[in-house]
Amino acid sequence: MEDELSYSATTIHKALSSINTDWFLPSIQRPYVWEPDQVVRLFDSLLKGFPISSFLLWEVDPEKVDSWQTYRFIENFKSGDVHNQPVALNGRRVKLVLDGQQRLTSLLIGLAGSYTVRAKHGRKNNPDAWSRQFLYIDLMKSPEERDEDELDSDIGVSYGLKFSEHDPRKSTENVWFPLARIMQCEDEAAFDRVHKDVLDKLPAGITRGERRTVENNLERLRSLVFHDEIISCYVEKDQSLDRVLNIFIRANDAGTKLSKSDLLMSMVTSKWSSRNARQDIYDFVDFLNEKLSRPNKLTKDFVLKAALVLTDLEVAYKVDNFTNENLALMEAEWRRIKESLVATLNIVNRMGIDRETLTSTNALMPIAYYVHKSGRSFDGSTPAEVLARWAMHKFLIGALVNGAFSGTSDLAISTCRGTIRDALRLSTDFPLAQLVTALGRSNRMATFTPDTLGRVLDIKYGDRRCFLALSLIYEDQVWGADYHIDHIIPQASTDRKALMKMGLPNHRIEEIFSFAGTLGNLQILLARENIEKSNRPFWDWIESRDSNFLDRHCIPSDKSLWTVEALPEFVQARERLLAAKILKVSPAAAGDFADAS
Repeated sequence: MEDELSYSATTIHKALSSINTDWFLPSIQRPYVWEPDQVVRLFDSLLKGFPISSFLLWEVDPEKVDSWQTYRFIENFKSGDVHNQPVALNGRRVKLVLDGQQRLTSLLIGLAGSYTVRAKHGRKNNPDAWSRQFLYIDLMKSPEERDEDELDSDIGVSYGLKFSEHDPRKSTENVWFPLARIMQCEDEAAFDRVHKDVLDKLPAGITRGERRTVENNLERLRSLVFHDEIISCYVEKDQSLDRVLNIFIRANDAGTKLSKSDLLMSMVTSKWSSRNARQDIYDFVDFLNEKLSRPNKLTKDFVLKAALVLTDLEVAYKVDNFTNENLALMEAEWRRIKESLVATLNIVNRMGIDRETLTSTNALMPIAYYVHKSGRSFDGSTPAEVLARWAMHKFLIGALVNGAFSGTSDLAISTCRGTIRDALRLSTDFPLAQLVTALGRSNRMATFTPDTLGRVLDIKYGDRRCFLALSLIYEDQVWGADYHIDHIIPQASTDRKALMKMGLPNHRIEEIFSFAGTLGNLQILLARENIEKSNRPFWDWIESRDSNFLDRHCIPSDKSLWTVEALPEFVQARERLLAAKILKVSPAAAGDFADAS
């Protein structure tokens, strides 16, 4: 067994030639995350002759190589893509990159590939919002010429480098050259042809000094890629997975630190034997976000933390807790963990809560744990399932609106897990009252009281908690895909100019305006209903609604309040109705809890 790392140095061209032929990525590596400006800075550093740190590789014996899932480097990267392509090595002797993936991928993108970016505010599913760009260098720019905004910086980008979809237009001030073209210049004859072609196409009127700058930059670029041995590699040959994993964690701790979920992912991917853990986890995250009844915004952090919670392991991320025994338990439970999380998200999405309104994913953990231990999906219409969904809804809304799982929430999650575990020994019901009590002991609120209702009524239009707070008054509502938060007294009628035309005094105008976006003037409507309502006066539109509309939406029946002039009084009257309804449906502490039925 060899304990020491071997060292070698090579050129960028030889390193890139090894990528995806002899050099690959182990499954413990994180996805590529660099932005285009980071790629530009890397090439600027290289052209200046700055060191870019060493690379760490693991030489895997042929008999060991198939025990790891391995991946190809991404050559043509699309922003937001987290999926490298798996590769079957079939017993070949290869090297896996433990440290340096971001830099090597950036070199590959800049010299042989592309970076596809999305336009600001462009929709992800709109093909026209995406632009495939290539890296160019302005051969006319001397690295000694610094822009004014770089004069105070020692690390400014002084070579002319940028990504562009098309060849940037040449001018008397710029000669843009695609970096990928230099890869064609391995021998002198090929370089002479490119060199001649560039010089022949220089714009008329450039000076001898500018021509020399172009030649210097071109020659510097070729030397950088083909002659300078700047890729310094340390190669580990020990075949122990545990040793390699420790090296990987240490190596990646110096730069962008591994997150807790990255450490766990490293352990999972190296220890799970019955599945491709990395691919399975990423595919599952995509499924939760894109394939359920509502769009969600969950991460691998959420899934991996849920795996710890649902298997009764310690909630906090600590490497010492990721033992072989614990990881084996997670692997054995993985199918049921996924089923429980899908059931949990189905329940939550049915409440109308999705990526836009779920303000804390940690608040889902108690519900997921209850679902997991109960072994049920709660998607039926039996009295027990209806009551359980009602209780879960009240708990989740109370926890989200009050921020019960904000900040450091590991203790809150552990408290809820223990409470649910104890309660299930006596009953299969969701222990709403017990959870409210347990969280209350640690000063975390998951319900509403007369003393705390003020903060709820202070929620205004545009706050992510707005739907959550309003949904409390619509009991057992199953929300479809399209609903809107509607201003009962239309927003257009509260415009200052419109109010001034009514001849109202300034102080009253300001008072009306201040009440327009408060919770007391908001309701939840189907999108179709809201479009139909538009800017019609409420007193007119309400005539087309059923007789229960006012009670269902907690709207005061006094018609004299249904005008914009009376908006402050309308909101005050409705707040009293909202407060009474919210208190009526809010869970009390254990001992006071009234049965919802």
